[in-house]
Parts: sequence; structure tokens; C-alpha cells
Amino acid sequence: MFRVSPHSPAAFATFAAEMAALLRKIWAVYAVVLFLVLMLVLGVPVLLLNMALTPGERALRRNVRFLHHVYTPIYLALIGIRLQVEGQEHLSAERSYVIVSNHVSALDFIVNARAYPGVFQFLAKQELHRVPVFGWVVKKMCLSVDRSNPASRARSVALLQERLAQGWSIFVYPEGRRNRTTEPLGPFYDGAFRVAIQTQAPIAVQTLTNMREICGKADGLDLRPGTVRIVWSKPIETAGMTLDDLPRLREQVRQTMLAHLNTSPSPHPLASMS
Repeated sequence: MFRVSPHSPAAFATFAAEMAALLRKIWAVYAVVLFLVLMLVLGVPVLLLNMALTPGERALRRNVRFLHHVYTPIYLALIGIRLQVEGQEHLSAERSYVIVSNHVSALDFIVNARAYPGVFQFLAKQELHRVPVFGWVVKKMCLSVDRSNPASRARSVALLQERLAQGWSIFVYPEGRRNRTTEPLGPFYDGAFRVAIQTQAPIAVQTLTNMREICGKADGLDLRPGTVRIVWSKPIETAGMTLDDLPRLREQVRQTMLAHLNTSPSPHPLASMS
């Protein structure tokens, strides 16, 4: 049987690939441990202090702002992730949006939050409540849904409508879960588009164009330092739409994301934000 010499270019390439995969796995473990430790020693104490000093809606807004714009940039800097954000000029601080984004990795929600100039509430799956430390934060800061329970899904839609009416923006992954396929996007659910139409709220479309280069796998431990490119498209107005327009709206959002995913240039290092 033919054997490749250990000193051949092919053997060296295989060894280099194996070492790179190992280093990515080690970096991912570091990132997970750091996230939990930083949340425990910095995040939770600040959240509790805010809740004690200014309970209610004001505390919630202050805590979400702290998580999105203080905790998150610190964490991203410590794991070597920089953001290149394009299209923020399309967003207005005076408006509430239904924000949607593609979903590839466990790091997405942190990038999503940092890339938005204001604050929003995530619609999070109820299973996250079981994660130590982080689960408590999700329960307090996010809107939750039990995806296996139709009644819970219906209540989550009503709650999203209520939060939009109160002036919040809300964030929903239209794919519902991480995209574990080889396709750029998974199938879209109707929930985000139904809420946007029923409340006549504009949809702000955020596309993470190169997350698979940073986090190669939707499952497992895989991470490397680098620059994530995020593109905000011009918000899609839903004023005057009815539920009959939902399929067209869903497809419009999908094509908007695909346009950026299929033509994504490499991030420019000088245009990055920490």
C-alpha cells in the first residue's frame, strides 16, 4: 500500500490542518469558560445592582444596555473577535423594529447585540434557562418561548406585539435555530413576519456574512479570532401590509440575506470595531 512520507507536503498539510482544528477547539473552550466566569463576576453583580436601585422597566433597559454595549465588547475583545458593521445609518433610534438575522453559531447572539446601536429584547428558546448562570440572565432579560408547545408559541407572539407597542425593538431568528445544513440559510418560520405585519413595525434585516469562517460548525467547539462582517440592510416597511403579504415579505427578507451571503467580501481590518 502506498504511504505518504511524513516529510512530504501532503503529510505536513494534514498535520497543519489537525493542529489548526485542535487550536480552534481549545480557543472555543476558553471562550465558553470565559463567558461564564465573566458573567458571574461582572455581569450578574451589575444586573443585580441595577435591579436593586431601579426596579422595573427602567432597570430592564439599563441592564440590556449594559449587556449589549459594555459586557459584550469586553468579552469579544478578550476572545479576539472584532466587528465590521455596515449599514447602521439605515437605523433610527426613534423607531421600534422587528430585527431578524441569520443564525449559524452559538456566538451569534453576542454579535447581534453589539452590532445594534440601541437595545432590543431577544426571543429566546426556553431550553436556555437550564444553562448555569446564563440561564438566569436569559430568563430576566429576554422573552422566552417553548418551541414544543403551540400555546407557548402563541403567547410569545402576543408578548412580542406588546413589547413593540411599549417602544422596544425585538429580535427573532426566522430560522428558529442554528442552520446546521450546508445551505446559506435554513427554512424560515412565519412568526417574525406575522408580528411585523400585525403591528405594522418595520423589519430591520441584519446579515452575519462570514460567521462560518469564525465558527466553523453549528454544533461542537470551533472558534478562531477574527473579524465578523455584519451588514444592516435598509429596513423593510410593513405599513399597509396584511397577512396575505406574509409569504412575499418572508421571501423578500430571505433574498436580502442571501444577496449578502452570496457576495460577501473579506472584512476590511481597518473598518473594524471592537
